[in-house]
Amino acid sequence: MTSVYSPGSPIFLPNGARIFNRLVDFLRRQYVSYGFEEVITPNIYKKSLWEVSGHLQNYADDMYTVTSRARQLEATSCCGDREPPTATNDGSSRLAEGEDDDYGLKPMNCPGHCLIFASKARSYRDLPIRYADFSPLHRNEVSGALSGLTRVRRFHQDDGHVFCRPVQIQPEVFRTLAFMKSVYGALGLGDGYAFALSTRPADHYIGTDAEWARAEAQLRGALEQAGLAYTVKAGDGAFYGPKIDVMLRDSHGKTHQAGTIQLDFQLPQRFGLEYSAPAPALEARGVPLADADPALRETYGPVTPVLIHRAILGSVERLMALLIEEYNGRWPFWLNPRQAAILTLNDTDPVVDWAAQVQRTLLGVEDEGGADAGLSQPHPTGFTVDVDVSTRPLGEKLAEARAKAYGMILVVGKQNVEQGTVTLNSRDAATRSREDLTPTDLLRRMKQLVDKYQ
Repeated sequence: MTSVYSPGSPIFLPNGARIFNRLVDFLRRQYVSYGFEEVITPNIYKKSLWEVSGHLQNYADDMYTVTSRARQLEATSCCGDREPPTATNDGSSRLAEGEDDDYGLKPMNCPGHCLIFASKARSYRDLPIRYADFSPLHRNEVSGALSGLTRVRRFHQDDGHVFCRPVQIQPEVFRTLAFMKSVYGALGLGDGYAFALSTRPADHYIGTDAEWARAEAQLRGALEQAGLAYTVKAGDGAFYGPKIDVMLRDSHGKTHQAGTIQLDFQLPQRFGLEYSAPAPALEARGVPLADADPALRETYGPVTPVLIHRAILGSVERLMALLIEEYNGRWPFWLNPRQAAILTLNDTDPVVDWAAQVQRTLLGVEDEGGADAGLSQPHPTGFTVDVDVSTRPLGEKLAEARAKAYGMILVVGKQNVEQGTVTLNSRDAATRSREDLTPTDLLRRMKQLVDKYQ
């Protein structure tokens, strides 16, 4: 839902929050295989940082400013209800460090990740360094451009940045393309996406034309060597470098950007980032050290790393909107916000108690009445399991559960209590299949579906 008090900033209700969190957790699990380490960075930075990064010169219209304490005091100390700052002996105001600075709410994570890279000395042996970040981002979109979850002002990216050596560009881009194909395959999108290469904008860009040509050639070569078809979007690159975008089409035929790979030679230079490497002149040109003269390999010097911006899903909110259309309520079990419903045949105590016990088993929580209650550590599964113990007819309960598109519809009656089972019913009314399973076997099946992203 949205509110007039925060236009363009979605409010996620429980079911939406479950889908959002499962997508984020899904990416986090993949980061182990692809060598990313997650970091958490501030939401606001001083104006001076945005000057260094170039955002203030090229992106200011799309950024939100944050008023400093000094500005607030200036605005209210005369006629408002705030006390003016304490004066020093020379008549100047005494403000804590940073209180007289202007700030910007971040639209991107890359400057913060550059600060992390610059926080310590780096060697060529340390690279590539890969950071991931799910911090919320804010972009000051005009109100007329806002559209549901596809165009918002506050959003989250599965944002990542790779600091690498020039010689590592090719394998890192290939690695990211493979990451994208794996994720979109798990989401069941098949061939329902396309790649687009966006080149240098006509204006509002940083860097020389030669640097842009080199960067565009690197991305073009990676796409072609990977055997991927792509279109060219002339002039649609970011102000700091060209990019590869993943484009998804909605049910109305409109295309939306999802994932992205952006090559950036500019930001590391603007932040003065460097690492130490042998034969620095050759290293900067991407010449493998094995091909360098042995004498040159004895000389070490500073080299500027290459920065690869990458997002696999892109905006999580936008991808959710596209998946809502794609699945049309029939979510795969691992993403389904309503994974299982337990329906009772009657409201007798044995049936109601068994339904509650089955729910606790599937949720991975301890038996509240057990002898060891409170002594053992629970192991929550993260599944969503609802119970309906109302006295309504079973047919009515089944119809409602199917209308809500539960991933599994489970029925518990007297016979199930006696046998220690639960009956799994088909999600489709036309298919009258039923299967009796123990709660433990059912839990194992649920975990298998999640492990296989089904």
